Amino acid sequence: MAAGGGGVADPLSPAGVPCAFSPLNQAYFALASADGQLRVWETANNRLHQEYVPSAHLSGTCTCLAWAPARLQAKESPQRKKRKSEAIETSNQIDLLALGTAVGSILLYSTVKGELHSKLISGGHDNKVNCIQWHQDNGCLYSCSDDKHIVEWNTQTCKVKCKWKGDNSSVSSLCISPDGKMLLSAGRTIKLWVLETKEIYRHFTGHATPVSSLIFTTIRPPNESQPFDGITGLYFLSGAVHDRLLNVWQVRSENKEKNAVMSFTVTDEPVYIDLTLSENKEEPVKLAVVCRDGQVHLFEHILNGYCKKPLTSNCTIQIATPGKGKKSTPKPIPILAAGFCSDKMSLLLVYGNWFQPIIERVALNSKEPHVCLVRDISNCWAPKVETAITKVRTPVMNSEAKVLVPGVPGHHAAIKPAPPQTEEVESKRRLGENEISIEERLGALDIDAKKEKDDLPQTNSFPVLLTQGLESNDFEMLNKVLQTRNLNLIKRTVLRMPLHAVIPLLQELTKRLQGHPNSAVLMVQWLKCVLTVHASYLSTLPDLVPQLGTLYQLMESRVKTFQKLSHLHGKLILLITQVTASEKTKAMTCPAQKAKLVYEEESSEEESDDEIAEKDSDDNWDEDEEEKESGKDEDVDEENEEEEEDAEEKDEENGEEDRDVASEKELNGDSDLDPENESEEE
Repeated sequence: MAAGGGGVADPLSPAGVPCAFSPLNQAYFALASADGQLRVWETANNRLHQEYVPSAHLSGTCTCLAWAPARLQAKESPQRKKRKSEAIETSNQIDLLALGTAVGSILLYSTVKGELHSKLISGGHDNKVNCIQWHQDNGCLYSCSDDKHIVEWNTQTCKVKCKWKGDNSSVSSLCISPDGKMLLSAGRTIKLWVLETKEIYRHFTGHATPVSSLIFTTIRPPNESQPFDGITGLYFLSGAVHDRLLNVWQVRSENKEKNAVMSFTVTDEPVYIDLTLSENKEEPVKLAVVCRDGQVHLFEHILNGYCKKPLTSNCTIQIATPGKGKKSTPKPIPILAAGFCSDKMSLLLVYGNWFQPIIERVALNSKEPHVCLVRDISNCWAPKVETAITKVRTPVMNSEAKVLVPGVPGHHAAIKPAPPQTEEVESKRRLGENEISIEERLGALDIDAKKEKDDLPQTNSFPVLLTQGLESNDFEMLNKVLQTRNLNLIKRTVLRMPLHAVIPLLQELTKRLQGHPNSAVLMVQWLKCVLTVHASYLSTLPDLVPQLGTLYQLMESRVKTFQKLSHLHGKLILLITQVTASEKTKAMTCPAQKAKLVYEEESSEEESDDEIAEKDSDDNWDEDEEEKESGKDEDVDEENEEEEEDAEEKDEENGEEDRDVASEKELNGDSDLDPENESEEE
């Protein structure tokens, strides 16, 4: 069972490529490559049996495939003989291969006729088909899709028998029970449906990521003493995207038990799973799991109840190239798929390249826990590539030559008249000598072109590259276009792109917005241009809401935390500025500065006394102090008297002030006489 399918850019799409072995003795191996082509290989001689390219293989690439079961092989009813046409139609049905596409259609390809048998479109899916399952008895086909629905098809009339909603999100995997009365479906949770009434019989927890594979592992319940209703007691296996655990579930009679009973651990995400069914309680289940890292893990276990610890593989198989010489080291060869043969003792391994794989049968007789097979695959496709390369000759190019790209405005190639070398050319031809080389012929031509200011890719080619990249899902081509930072170039590209590519571009931008934040900055510019330029076209689409629902939820989740982040950003800026300011003040040294002027508010008498004190000698210092004290006492008394007297006695106060002035003059006179007395004493 293949776990592959889906676009490469989608982070939740399963790894690998859709592929499957034919049910009858694994005679054929079918795989659908990324470019939408179907190739059917013969497993016996490793030869390409058929190749089919659908008409819309680029826009509607194959996402899943399934062979019609071997039980539909010419199953005639015992009541009456079938007509010849009915018998041929039923016998051909075993060779039918159902292909699910990315646009929601299902193709039925006949390997006997080597052409398309029929196409299932009307009333089906509106989005990518994720899984296809054939019913082993009635020839019906069941499919699930990203549009959340499960569809039951009548392959005879190519019409829908029933369609119902399978989950609240996309349904990624299906599996039909051994008795054909129940159907398992899974998105992230697993549901068991009754096919007759389309009602849910059981719920299971499932995985955290979309389930990529569902397989029933047992046909009979382990407890055979109780009556068997066809489903109770059976085990089934599930694997999910980016999940290294394969869970085993049991359908219990009570509805309370919803968790897995055991699990198998592998080294990487499962890509392809195959197993041998256990027909009784003593027969172990053999499981082969191909992982994304190119290894195969083999498990052998008897399913008999609950097991808490995950089970590890009994054997791991790897393939590597031989190291030729001392310098070269062996390189691993990826294993693409593995399937048990009818004898259950050997394994078919598909390894190498998807375009030309190698199919080999390996016996399972080793008891070692790790087996490494050495295979030299260099001779398998190297001759074909070499013969293709040797037929192409690269012309000798002059270093001064300029290659002209279509779409450059204004360039022209002017051919000048033949130079004098033409005479030598004619003489060479006449004499029967060898013709002149291409270099000489190019030298005879003078190509003039206007030099462009920049050597950027031409803007005319951007819409074409973008459309081709979206149709073929080419990741490198889309990167060349979407990683440009020129806003004018983005606007011109969006204006010139066709309308049918608008929705795929929005889906591609939505996928890239979920990736690294650096790429999201560029994708927002593209998204803004697309929504502003093509707003009128988008408003006319009836199913715009489900198509852009993921984008809306993504934008809403991003914007929801913006206000909180802006508040936090503002607080952090305040803290950072305060910390830096305090650090600057600590780092600054305060220079020692002296005051240029100091003012002290004191009385004028004290100032004059100070001047007198500086001039007085040491002998008269005590006398001056007594005079100062008496002067101070007089001033205090005069001030008290002035406060007590009324406004009418102002004249008397003036007289007292004159007396004070006279006393001050006497003091000044005494101070003047002091230095004279000192001189006389000397």
